Amino acid sequence: MASELGTQIAPMPISDQTTQQFTIGQCATLACLLESTTPKPGNVHRGADFEDMTFTDFVATAVAIGPVMETASVDRCVGATVLEAVRASGRVTRANTNLGTVLLFAPLAVVSRDTSVVKELPEVLARLSPQDASDVYEAIRLAGASGLGRVSEHDVHGRAPADLLDAMKVASPRDLIARQYVTDFHEVFQVTVPSIVQGLASGWSLPDSIIHTHVRLMARFPDSLIVRKCGEEVGTTASLRARAVLDAGQPGDQAYHTGLEDLDFWLRSDGHRRNPGTTADLIAAGLFVGLREDLIIPPFS
Repeated sequence: MASELGTQIAPMPISDQTTQQFTIGQCATLACLLESTTPKPGNVHRGADFEDMTFTDFVATAVAIGPVMETASVDRCVGATVLEAVRASGRVTRANTNLGTVLLFAPLAVVSRDTSVVKELPEVLARLSPQDASDVYEAIRLAGASGLGRVSEHDVHGRAPADLLDAMKVASPRDLIARQYVTDFHEVFQVTVPSIVQGLASGWSLPDSIIHTHVRLMARFPDSLIVRKCGEEVGTTASLRARAVLDAGQPGDQAYHTGLEDLDFWLRSDGHRRNPGTTADLIAAGLFVGLREDLIIPPFS
């Protein structure tokens, strides 16, 4: 199945009408829980902890950020939402489980529940203020994000810039989270959400759809966290290994599942330094969008 990466993914539907089965806060918590319970290669899940980060940490922070995201559309402040979510997470765990996820969730949560997130998100990003930048930089420092190192421009260890989007633009070539801010969440809206929805439409379970999307993302975009911790060569190797899984088949094919096991083993074999955490953040954001836009609906199988 060598053409998997070239498979067309239908665009994400845009609608102003939703049944609103869940509140924004519930969508955020549920998205985090669905992401962390699914046994994705290389990540923490209910059957695999890290030495310094456990599944329980992810469950606790999923619950902690729900109320913060619930009020985001009222406060209309992306930076304050990020900062308060990081603080809420810090009250229930010492591990940084969700900084990338929170950075993605905050602009999405600011969009009114009654409005299409795809339509309104560009406006939310366009009105980011210097205070948003200050709050986001403080949140990043507070979370203690690993592997960031020092850069010559807009270093998170220094003074926050006046323009958060400018800082994100500088970081976007090396950071998939930053790239979402300058591309109106292209990888979330145009790759992650449609891929999960396409999997469900094919009759796959939600976990299988999530895992397949996770591997698709890894194959197309070297994981930023892996690259930061291990270097570009290892990041590229991880992508090639993910591509080999896709070439082996799809959910239900034995060769595909064997490939998943091999990929998972390789990702975990270096003290979890090869953890594809940025890919997991994109998955969480895709689930959040899918839930709030009623593209992913219960019961979940």
